[in-house]
Amino acid sequence: MAHSAQMNRLRWRCRRGMLELDLMLQQVLEQDYPKLDAAERSAFEHLLEQSDQDLSQWLLGTGAPADPSLQGLVQRLQASLRERSA
Repeated sequence: MAHSAQMNRLRWRCRRGMLELDLMLQQVLEQDYPKLDAAERSAFEHLLEQSDQDLSQWLLGTGAPADPSLQGLVQRLQASLRERSA
């Protein structure tokens, strides 16, 4: 899949039912996703399959994923979001 087509698909998947979550995921996609390695990109796509409620809690740091394949990525994204909001 071409890079721009893949990014467009991911942009669409980042659109959720909660505006705050939409904004967080768009920031992550635009600023963090390009820096992720292949395993982290795969984990990010798996992350987008999760419920809005779980994603919101995880990214805000009020919860953590039980899935070990998501834990490291979520911690990295939390730190990145905190840095940008400071």
